Amino acid sequence: MSRSGVGPEQHRQGSEADATATPFQAREHQHIRYNPLQDEWVLVSAHRMKRPWQGQVEPSLLKTVPRHDPKNPLCPGATRANGEVNPHYDSTFLFDNDFPALQPDAPNPGPSDHPLFQAEAARGVCKVLCFHPWSDVTLPLMSVPEIRAVVDMWASVTEELGAQYPWVQIFENKGAMMGCSNPHPHCQVWASSFLPNIAQREEQCQRAYQSQHGEPLLMEYGRQELLRKERLVLTSEHWLVLVPFWAVWPFQTLLLPRRHVRRLPELTPAERDDLAFIMKKLLTKYDNLFETSFPYTMGWHGAPMGSEAEANWDHWQLHAHYYPPLLRSSTVRKFMVGYEMLAQAQRDLTPEQAAERLRALPEVHYSLGPKDRETAAIS
Repeated sequence: MSRSGVGPEQHRQGSEADATATPFQAREHQHIRYNPLQDEWVLVSAHRMKRPWQGQVEPSLLKTVPRHDPKNPLCPGATRANGEVNPHYDSTFLFDNDFPALQPDAPNPGPSDHPLFQAEAARGVCKVLCFHPWSDVTLPLMSVPEIRAVVDMWASVTEELGAQYPWVQIFENKGAMMGCSNPHPHCQVWASSFLPNIAQREEQCQRAYQSQHGEPLLMEYGRQELLRKERLVLTSEHWLVLVPFWAVWPFQTLLLPRRHVRRLPELTPAERDDLAFIMKKLLTKYDNLFETSFPYTMGWHGAPMGSEAEANWDHWQLHAHYYPPLLRSSTVRKFMVGYEMLAQAQRDLTPEQAAERLRALPEVHYSLGPKDRETAAIS
């Protein structure tokens, strides 16, 4: 019995009665949401946005980046750490990572002597893809044809490495806040002999959903979001951009093809054109949110390849994840620590609030002058 004279059971029943009597509002009341793509839950606590921020403030971003720096190993004509000299490229440039996390000839660890100490072989290759010869541009400031060239390279390298490896992970870390050490516009491609953890979860979840409901999980999810509209950010003839119902990061988005597509190489020319167009719009909105070069980690997930490429992967739907950390301003980010590391993910503003803010932003970049804005608006 507590000091108030009310036992724990009576207290619990009273709390549940009060909760039932109070109308639920997602913007005001904490709740948990299920992520069917990765079989996990996220705690949504929108009321926490009202608390004052006295934590870490990130330094302001570097205002100017030189267009060409001969000492920058990603620039055209520069000498890299291994002594190789980059060509004087004028579009995209793909090369082997000089410091790869995966190598094709790593030895096998051998059998384990105990079930608690298991190790298996990990082989692969790592590449770097430069988007543009200039260091002072990012994807939202590139032209649609320039972005289309990046899309084509993504598809090409996926097909090339997927002929040997079951998983090809394309990812971009943009900004120092996301651990990017070089401002030159680029991404990485890691191909591995194994299916990584998140890929395994997405494989299992999509396969289970197809088995139970008879259609791909993300195809049905895209249709539902089109009907509900509240989390949509952008739509085009071939693509959807939305803040997922289960989003973890403040302004996280999911990029989905409208058609059933399993992998990047399967995209038609029209879908690739449209992808470049909608990517430019999304990333412009991101930059416009806090009028800064918006940091994020993004990456593509498609059906496994390698020796099993011809198996039935119809439960898969190609998609891209965008995970940006900024929460309140260009200098205040979301930290995944404490509860998030020890229990489960937690977010503050609701996905619906995030989508509403992104939808309302202009599609012309804040940094452009009047003439450039007029040209961008026309295109």
